[in-house]
Amino acid sequence: MKRENFRIAIQGILSNRLRSALTMLGILIGVGAVILLVAVGNGSSIAVQKNIQNLGTNTLIVFRGGGFGPGAGNRPGTQSRRIDLTAADVAALRDKSQAPDIKAVAPVRTASPTGSYQGNTYSPQQFIGTTPEYEEIRNEPTSSGRFFDQSDVDNHARVVVLGTTVVTNLFGDPSANPIGANVQFNSGTYQVIGVLKSKGSNGAQDQDDVAIIPVTAMEDSLTGSTTSYSQIAVEATSRNTGDAASAEITSVLDTTHNITNPTGTEFRVLNQSSLLATSSSTNRTFTVLLGAVAAISLLVGGIGVMNIMLVTVTERTREIGIRKAIGARKGDILGQFLGEAVLLSVLGGATGVIAGLIGSNFKIVGVKPVVQPYSVVLAFVVALLVGLFFGIYPANRAASLRPIDALRYE
Repeated sequence: MKRENFRIAIQGILSNRLRSALTMLGILIGVGAVILLVAVGNGSSIAVQKNIQNLGTNTLIVFRGGGFGPGAGNRPGTQSRRIDLTAADVAALRDKSQAPDIKAVAPVRTASPTGSYQGNTYSPQQFIGTTPEYEEIRNEPTSSGRFFDQSDVDNHARVVVLGTTVVTNLFGDPSANPIGANVQFNSGTYQVIGVLKSKGSNGAQDQDDVAIIPVTAMEDSLTGSTTSYSQIAVEATSRNTGDAASAEITSVLDTTHNITNPTGTEFRVLNQSSLLATSSSTNRTFTVLLGAVAAISLLVGGIGVMNIMLVTVTERTREIGIRKAIGARKGDILGQFLGEAVLLSVLGGATGVIAGLIGSNFKIVGVKPVVQPYSVVLAFVVALLVGLFFGIYPANRAASLRPIDALRYE
């Protein structure tokens, strides 16, 4: 843009400040909306992936079958049946010759006892009996104290590891140190040996509302040892071997239970890595959709730029005639009005970027937006192109006016 055209474009914008501000507002809203909504979609995706990773990205969960559910593989019309998950299944899954892609296995029993401590009572949402491998499989590190070990399981030790929600409700203070305290669960007394690191909520449940004890202690006092395990937690050797580990689980359980004609209802295997991949794909689609919706406002802003520039050309027809009469060429007039349209878009785009970045510092519907650098660049460039595209017609219309017609215009 020539310096003279730039000066005239600035004068044109400043001579109609309110109209120019409203025109830039349309671009501002469009750019800010694109940046902010893409950031919301990205933030939502990161939050979901973090929650899944908190459960262990290499984790597979084996459930008893019956009914329809995630990974069940049920076929309509087949009779529902399910197997009992037993210690023999756990031993078979730990056999590397049968399942080389499985790293660790932990049986899980569940119960619903009421805990009490010095007059406070509380029933954890999850009360789990398991083995030490569960800590690694389900990514359950302790923030203080320790997780129980194999000797605790072998000795049927009545020890418990608590989530922070349980600590808050039983001890009255989330910062309390419960290590060494004796907590009653139904008729059994358990010594607190560790507090789990807080994971927060995954949307469906509070992941900190949990108490974990050795599986042998649970069998002694709550469930007995003859009932089926609620589930078996399995860790694959890596995220890439999740599908292979899932196939090995199916093969091993079919063998141990003599299943020759599987219907898909005997047991279910939930693969966390597959869940993570599905979630990532869904969130990418969601983010693109949000960005596309926001981009519509940029289109509307561009139409606003064209509308205002057409009005500007009409208002300044005599000025165009005078400039042409004293020697201005078509390119000069074209550059003047095209420059004004682009300048409006650039100013609106720049303020829109600032507004989008400021807005991303606040939570939106419970989601912390995470700005994607590409969305900032893309939104600004699109705003610039919108101004260029929608400014061409009004600028060309002004440049095409005949001087004599422009000077006669009233």
